[in-house]
Amino acid sequence: MKKSELKEFLDEKVVLYNTPNFIESDPIQIPHLFTKKEDIEISGFLTATISWGNRTMIIKNATKMMDYFDHSPFDFVMNHEENDLKILENFVHRTFNAIDLQQFIKSLKHIYTHHQGLEKVLLVDKKQTDYKHAIHHLKQVFFETPHQQRTQKHISDPLKNSAAKRINMFLRWMIRNDNSGVDFGIWKTHKPANLSCPLDVHSGNVARKLKLLLRKQNDWKALSELDTNLRKLDPNDPVKYDFALFGLGVFEKF
Repeated sequence: MKKSELKEFLDEKVVLYNTPNFIESDPIQIPHLFTKKEDIEISGFLTATISWGNRTMIIKNATKMMDYFDHSPFDFVMNHEENDLKILENFVHRTFNAIDLQQFIKSLKHIYTHHQGLEKVLLVDKKQTDYKHAIHHLKQVFFETPHQQRTQKHISDPLKNSAAKRINMFLRWMIRNDNSGVDFGIWKTHKPANLSCPLDVHSGNVARKLKLLLRKQNDWKALSELDTNLRKLDPNDPVKYDFALFGLGVFEKF
């Protein structure tokens, strides 16, 4: 397929899948329950964190988290006392358990109290063109508070060659303004041009079939290769193609 044909094919798939209907079966429905910026950020971040495995189970467990917070996640994060964290003791999503969730609440409070929030912590340095170092910085700041070693695995580190799929998905949600009501576009200090596709089994397999990706592992090196090719198709909004790759893989079994 020529570059022009590939772009036309993928652009059509973006139009097909980047619609409000997408929200109904996707974890992005959780932050869509909220209107306050910080509630969207925190519910989105926690939902993205547990976004691996069965999507029905992800949505069920993310909903459970919001129930724990009495549907005010930012208020819970900022005003909780140690005793309030006991309500989370039965939470589990695969390997992410109550210890991890309690730590995430403490770390998020630390970020909003001492580092001006997630939007500021994840800001890309002017010299960078992607979120590699910003995500590494998030991990450093996140674990400035006392924590158990086990929880560290739930924040990926691109400097260790992780594709950081879930954080890149969260970044897409916060930064892309798609004018169709799916992604939020509430982080005005960030540029969609710097975003990377959330790379997983589905999007990776489709990208390889379309010759957008040659590397076999789904790691940060593969993500950089995919970035380069998607930015040729749309330098200002490369991750709109996440909808195309995901839709082709999950819905069309491409």
